[in-house]
Amino acid sequence: MRTIFSYAKKYIFLAFLGAGFMVAEVTLDLIQPRMMARIVNEGILGVGGSGHPDISLVISVGIRMILLVIAGSIAGILSGVFVNLTAKSAGNDIRKDCFTRIMNFSFQEVDHFSTGSLITRTTGDVDQVQQVFSMMIRTVVRCAMLFAGGTFALVTLNLSFSVVLAVALPLILADIIFIVWKTNPLFNLLQKKTDDLNSVIQEDISGIRVVKSFVQEERESARFDMTQDELLKTQFKVTVLMSFLRPVMNIVLNLGVVAIIAIGGYQVKAGSILPGTVMAAITYISQILNGMMMLAMIFQTMSRGMVSGKRLAEILEDKPDIEDGVLNRERPLTGRRSGEVVFDHVSFHYPGQTQEILRDVNLKINSGETVAIVGATGCGKTSLINLIPRYYDVTAGTVKVGGIDVRRYSKKVLRSAVTVCLQKSELFAETIRDNIAYGDPDATDKEIREAASYAQADGFIMEQPEGYQTMVAQGGYSLSGGQRQRVAIARALLRQSPVLILDDSTSALDLKTEAALYQALREHYQGTTKIMIVQRIASARQADRIIVLDNGTVEATGTHEELLKISPVYRDICESQKKAADTEGGAA
Repeated sequence: MRTIFSYAKKYIFLAFLGAGFMVAEVTLDLIQPRMMARIVNEGILGVGGSGHPDISLVISVGIRMILLVIAGSIAGILSGVFVNLTAKSAGNDIRKDCFTRIMNFSFQEVDHFSTGSLITRTTGDVDQVQQVFSMMIRTVVRCAMLFAGGTFALVTLNLSFSVVLAVALPLILADIIFIVWKTNPLFNLLQKKTDDLNSVIQEDISGIRVVKSFVQEERESARFDMTQDELLKTQFKVTVLMSFLRPVMNIVLNLGVVAIIAIGGYQVKAGSILPGTVMAAITYISQILNGMMMLAMIFQTMSRGMVSGKRLAEILEDKPDIEDGVLNRERPLTGRRSGEVVFDHVSFHYPGQTQEILRDVNLKINSGETVAIVGATGCGKTSLINLIPRYYDVTAGTVKVGGIDVRRYSKKVLRSAVTVCLQKSELFAETIRDNIAYGDPDATDKEIREAASYAQADGFIMEQPEGYQTMVAQGGYSLSGGQRQRVAIARALLRQSPVLILDDSTSALDLKTEAALYQALREHYQGTTKIMIVQRIASARQADRIIVLDNGTVEATGTHEELLKISPVYRDICESQKKAADTEGGAA
C-alpha cells in the first residue's frame, strides 16, 4: 500500500489546498448555530436588551449568516476542485504505470494474473483508490472537524448536553465496527468475482467467431449468467449489510435530538438556559452525528479501496521473472555473426511444471541461413523459438544470439534484433499502412510498400477500397486469414532484424504464394537469419537446412534428401503427408 499512497505525494500541495478549504467550510458551518442562537435569544426574544424583539439585530446577523453560507459554499467548491485534481491525477499516474508494467510482463506473468483481472485492476481498482484519496483528504477532514468542533461547541453551550453525546457515540461506533467487520472480507471476493466476469466477457467477445462456428451462443450466455449471478450474490450481501448502517445511525441521531430537546426543555422551564441555545445544541448534535455517519462511509470506501490498493500493488511491485540484461547498446547485433543462433545443451520446462518440453538441445544456426523446423504436434517447436527472444528463459543450458547469451541483452535490444511472426496474426483497428508500419514507425511509404510486396501483400492491398489507408477491423477480421498473415509478415520484414522467425505464419497461404514469398526472402534478405516453423514438407524444402524435432530433442538435421535417408521421423512425416495428398486427390 505504501507504493499506492506514494503516488499522492506528487500532488501534496493540491491536497493541502483541498484540506485547507474544507477546514474553512466546516469552520464556517460551526459558527452558524451560535449566530442562530443569538437571533432567537436576542433578536426575537429580546433577552439581554429591553425585553422586546430587535429586528435590526435579526437582519444584521441574518445577513452575516448568508455571507458565511456563501463563503462556505465557495470554500466547499474549491475544496472539491483541488481534492478531485489530487485524486484523479494520482489515479491517472497509477493507471499509466500499471499499464506500462503490464506491457512489460512476460507471458508467464500475464497468465498468472489473467486478462480479465488485469482489466479490472486497471479500471475498477484504480477508481476505488481514487475514491480513497478523495475520502482521506476531503471527508476525513470534514468528519474530524465536525466531531471535534461540534463537541467543543456543544460542551461549551451547556455541559449537560455532553451526556447525550457520551451515550450516542458508543452506539454509533459499535454499529460502524460491526458493519466494517462483516463487509471487509467481501470486498476482496467482490473484486475477484468482477475479474471472473471480465474474463468471460473478454474471452467470448474475442472468440465470438468460435462461439458462432460451434453454435454455442446459449452455452456462453449461460456461463455469463452464472458468473454474473455469482457477482450479484456478493454485491447483494454487501448491500444488505450496508443497509443496516444508516437506519441504525438515523435512530441514534433522532434519539439524540429528542434527548437534547428534553434536557433543554427542562432547563428552559427552569430558566437556566435559553431556547436559542437549545436550537444551537440540536444543530451541533446533528452535525456531530452526521459526521459519524460520514465516518461509516469512509470506513466502507477505505476498506474496499485498501483491497484495490493491494491488488494494484501486486502489479506495480511484481518482480519480473525475466530480468533485463546489461547490454543496452543501440545496435549490439552487428557484424558477420549478428544473426547466429546457438542452442548449447538447452533444456526447458514451463514455469510451474516439471515435465521437460526440451531436453539437451544442441543446435547452431549460422548467420544468414534459412532453416525449417518440423516435427509432430507438441514436440517443442514453438517452445524452442520462444527461447530466442526470451519470452521464456531456459531451465538449463544457454541460448546465444550473435555469440552472446541472450540473458545478457536488455529485452528491448534483443527483441529489436529478433523479430517473431506468429501463426495467429494479431492486427490492430488501424489502417493497413499503420499495421505494417508497426514494425518500424519511421518507415517511409516506399519502404512499407516494398515490405508488403516481398510479403506478397501489395496486390490485394491495392485492390482494397482505399489501398494502404483502408481501415482494418479489430483483430484484423475484415481481412481473410491469408491476407492477415501477409500483412503480419510485411510488418515483420519491415524491421530488417538480423533474425527473423516465422512461427507457422504461412499456414494460410497457398503453395504458389508461399513459394513466391520464400523466393523474395532469398533474394532480398540474404543476410537475415530465417527460422521457419512449418507443417508442410513442401514449405520445409524451401530452406537451406531442415531441423527435425522429436519429443523435445533434435532428432536430425540436413536437407530434404539427406533426411529421407537418415531420419525415420522425417520419413514418417513425408509419407503421412503424401498419403493425405493422395487421399484428397482421389476424393477429388
